[in-house]
Amino acid sequence: MKVLRIIPSMDPTQGGPCQGIRNSIPELQKLGVINEVVCLDDQSSKYLGKDPFTIHTLGTAKTPWKYNKNLLPWLVQNFKNYDTIIVHGLWSYHSHAAIKAFLKLKKEEKGTPKIYVMPHGMLDPYFQKAESRKLKALRNDIYWKWVENKVINQADGILFTCEEELLLARTTFPNYKPKKEINVGYGIQPPPAYNKDMRESFSKKVHQWNGKPHLVFLSRIHPKKGVDLLIKAYLKIEKEMDNLPQLVIAGPGLNEPYGKEMQDLANKSKNILFPGMLSGSEKWGAFYESEVFILPSHQENFGIAVVEALACSKPVLISDKVNIWREIAHENAGIVKKDNEDNTYQLLKEWLIKTAKEQEQMTKNAYNVYSKHFTIANAGKQLLNTID
Repeated sequence: MKVLRIIPSMDPTQGGPCQGIRNSIPELQKLGVINEVVCLDDQSSKYLGKDPFTIHTLGTAKTPWKYNKNLLPWLVQNFKNYDTIIVHGLWSYHSHAAIKAFLKLKKEEKGTPKIYVMPHGMLDPYFQKAESRKLKALRNDIYWKWVENKVINQADGILFTCEEELLLARTTFPNYKPKKEINVGYGIQPPPAYNKDMRESFSKKVHQWNGKPHLVFLSRIHPKKGVDLLIKAYLKIEKEMDNLPQLVIAGPGLNEPYGKEMQDLANKSKNILFPGMLSGSEKWGAFYESEVFILPSHQENFGIAVVEALACSKPVLISDKVNIWREIAHENAGIVKKDNEDNTYQLLKEWLIKTAKEQEQMTKNAYNVYSKHFTIANAGKQLLNTID
């Protein structure tokens, strides 16, 4: 079987869907599936040549819509070379071009492949309801009516990363009538085994770290992630309890207005540390040297960092807006609360007052839920069973 993935960009700094593609392709290759990617990146992009699969780059996209005149002709000419097409993400030209090419070839009866769309959370109602997104929500309403509903409703099926994403997608737009809704799951490659270099790398990056197990947030410093809720909760508990673990808030965005605001808010405590973005050994050190991972996000389709924490045997404290919260709550691999200030305080406090035995049991459960639900091997098999 030969599969083509269509995505605006494969630049690793984009994270999210392109990282998911990089996670899944090696596992699918083991199962005999050949994967290629077409994207709208420059042909001289620095990341090219580092992946063990073919990436077709058609040149940099233009306009906020990410339009590229080369994409549609390329798809029409090349679709016949593949058994299955997977469109990753919505709201950009690439999904419109994909369904247009598909329908053109189907009309000409040229043996079109099957085509699936993987929204990666982009049908979540949060994006239409958030106060800060009113103009974008209006744009999406119009675009859905005239363009995107045709992509969703005329594809052979819509692929979701978890059950919660599937259920939420039904509530966002009118005339949502996909031919099939399929929960294919999602997963990550196993993390590297712990070694002392990880501790050393983390320590060098985070100079103020005291060497003890800490609380870790690892994601973009962005309003959607609930960083302000976490800082306020920590500051409140710091007044009530002695010897709190340090809180490490790691991720890009510190130089943005919200990132600067969060650093100012955290200045009331010497125990809240902002090391910036972590990668490689320093990132794994942040996970392995922590006692628990925290993400009180307002919207999270899957949460790769959440699963990375579970794979490192770390319980997770998350909001019920992280779409994999059901699996985590059911397996007692963490604590789940609402995404507001009071509940985030309760989320943190509940962990801190647990006995050592209770925390140890939750630590064991963390790895179990990863191995049961979120390995890339399981996700690869589920995807193959769907598209085969």
